[in-house]
Amino acid sequence: KQGAMGKQFSQQVEQSAKLVTDPVVTEYINRLGQNLVRNSDAQVPFTIKVIDSDEINAFALPGGFFYVNSGLILKADDEAELAGVMAHEIAHVAARHGTKQATKADIAQMAMIPIAIMLPYGWAGYGIYEGLNFAVPLAFLRFSRKDEAQADFLGLQYMYKAGYDPNAFVSFFEKIEAENRRHPG
Repeated sequence: KQGAMGKQFSQQVEQSAKLVTDPVVTEYINRLGQNLVRNSDAQVPFTIKVIDSDEINAFALPGGFFYVNSGLILKADDEAELAGVMAHEIAHVAARHGTKQATKADIAQMAMIPIAIMLPYGWAGYGIYEGLNFAVPLAFLRFSRKDEAQADFLGLQYMYKAGYDPNAFVSFFEKIEAENRRHPG
């Protein structure tokens, strides 16, 4: 079920987004991601693609459909920082955070989420979309603090098992938070 749902949502994402097709970039990100997946608890194969977007973001859909924005790739100072963000998203899929608490009604409405993600301004665009009173549940976008903590914990383990310094994950998020405080909005 998760794979079919994820595949449907991934098709919507790919219709809405411009994918990077440079084979050097796509092969590198796929190799990095697959190494993390091999060192994770994930029970599904991952399909990893790069979206041509300046947003510093990555997201994974149920069933292992995983997208990394080019903005994230460019913002990371080294491979370990990029691996940290990717490992966190892989952990959300491995722990089934997006679907384990979803009701049937939520799942029916989730079909709009990939479209919302692709709005201008990324996640801020999603906030605007939500503010327009569209009833879109946030099961894939907003996880509980417990789910985020678990994804952090698992992601750090996956990074370490894959040979990366887990401190890079922490330093990358601190760098992004500091930048957001300097340039809010």
